[in-house]
Amino acid sequence: MSKSSTTRRSISDQSVKVNNSLTGEVEPLADGRKQISIYVCGVTVYDYSHVGHARTIVVFDVFRRYLLYKGYKVLFVQNFTDVDDRIINRAREMGVSTQQLAKKFIDQYFSDFDSLNVLRADFHPRPTEQIAEIQNFIQGLIDRGYAYQTPSGVYFEVSKFDGYGKLSKKTTSELIAGARVEVDPTKKDPLDFALWKVSADEPNWDSPWGKGRPGWHIECSAMSLKYLGETFDVHGGGQDLIFPHHENEIAQSEAYTGKEFVRIWMHVGLVNIAGERMAKSLRNYVAVHQALKKWGSNVIRLFSILSHYRSPLEFTETAFERTAQLWRLIENAVAEIQSAKRKGGLAVNKARTAAEKAYTEFDKALKNDLNTPDAIGALMRLVKFVNKTASADKLSREGAKQIWKVLEKMMWVFGLQAPSITAGERGEVEKLVEERNRLRKKKRFSEADKIRQTLRKKGIELVDSPNRTVWRKTTVPSSET
Repeated sequence: MSKSSTTRRSISDQSVKVNNSLTGEVEPLADGRKQISIYVCGVTVYDYSHVGHARTIVVFDVFRRYLLYKGYKVLFVQNFTDVDDRIINRAREMGVSTQQLAKKFIDQYFSDFDSLNVLRADFHPRPTEQIAEIQNFIQGLIDRGYAYQTPSGVYFEVSKFDGYGKLSKKTTSELIAGARVEVDPTKKDPLDFALWKVSADEPNWDSPWGKGRPGWHIECSAMSLKYLGETFDVHGGGQDLIFPHHENEIAQSEAYTGKEFVRIWMHVGLVNIAGERMAKSLRNYVAVHQALKKWGSNVIRLFSILSHYRSPLEFTETAFERTAQLWRLIENAVAEIQSAKRKGGLAVNKARTAAEKAYTEFDKALKNDLNTPDAIGALMRLVKFVNKTASADKLSREGAKQIWKVLEKMMWVFGLQAPSITAGERGEVEKLVEERNRLRKKKRFSEADKIRQTLRKKGIELVDSPNRTVWRKTTVPSSET
């Protein structure tokens, strides 16, 4: 990705700010440092990833891309949970091993999110590959007096950790009342949570406390410690992870190290469907691979960031249709820019001014708690400017170049991909468009419509105006065009 002096403006590190769920304040991301460490909780691989997962992962992909674009060095870790009671139960239902089940859905995850143009993490750790680190962490908590052993496993003693509930902003009595706590008569307190579960069910591992497997919360603490150190910059995930998962991560990690665990917590609002949280456990989800087939990657990405990341998002067909309309406007602007051939028309300075204004608004929005709705607004104003100018046949080739320098970078940050077309394809399309225009002039509209349908099957959409026809290759599946 090239860097233009018109878009790469010098700003201080302190100007990039995000909301910290721990304090409830919008805070500077870094103080003079250019390296940022991020851990995002990934999926539990017992079923397909869905649009709710996509929203969280796309938000953090845009956040990461923006930081990279601003010149930060980002160390990004996102785990898979590949050992869990749900995985064991689902493997039994399907008559396969837990390893086979996990591999199936990890492979599907990469297929889905590669198709969504999500940058892969620097590390994708899995608990089954980190058992030694997890056991060392547990032993350290026992040695420090924060954990105890029972016949059923090892538990973290919540009452020993001052400040439990500081992320969820609840007292221990409120947490007990509102939580589904695991019933175990061997625990000292209902809120005490499992670090190690004794179990004869596979997968299991030998340990000083009996053959078994790790608890869910300890996995992320051990893996973040290994890859990011005792204190790191940003920990992210969906808002449903605040309690108990992230609350428990704070307790066990700070008890183990005696240091602040995470500087800033970022939580993404949930995707609802028919007024209820989209979830694998509720079986009310739309799988990512299904959404990709129906809408394409760009529409899913835009849908995920049209609302502010901390707000809930309602999944509806209408919302996706509206989002698809926005993407078609962007595709049209890209097509206009790529086909601009005029030598006169729009002044280059006017095009540059419009592009710089759009970038300034875009950058201002994203550095203020990743305000993607306002940033998309800036993008769409530039898109509208292009389409309006082109419609008036005033978009010059040099003006288009100035706009593209900015529009291309904005699209990269959002992870939006304009469809590519080879020189051979372009020649074939232009030949058919020329033939269609010839038929229309002769009022042979039925034959002209057949050419339009042929092009549509190839993913080519036509936009007719009084003096010309502009074509674009679309990434929205033809059944929805």
